[in-house]
Formats: sequence, structure tokens, C-alpha cells
Amino acid sequence: MCPHTPPCPTADAADRQAARVSTACHEQGWCRLCNAVVQFEDTGVLLPDGR
Repeated sequence: MCPHTPPCPTADAADRQAARVSTACHEQGWCRLCNAVVQFEDTGVLLPDGR
């Protein structure tokens, strides 16, 4: 459940990458968004269901 107001987009939403960063590891080139999407610096993403 997203604690932000307004809530972040869900992982299934078209604008899912607009969610706020919850964890970041810049040394390894990724961050985890509030909606559980892992976003990589090369703009690739890993969804919570593995897609």
C-alpha cells in the first residue's frame, strides 16, 4: 500500500515509472519504486511478477 498522497501508480499502470523511489543502489545502477517495480539505469524495468 502506497503511503504517498496522491498514491503512486500501480505496477500494472502505464505510468508505473512515475512512482517514487523507495530504495536505491546507485553503485549497481538500480532503484526500487514504491510500487515494487525495480528500475534499472538503462531504463529497463523488472515488474513484481517477474516480467
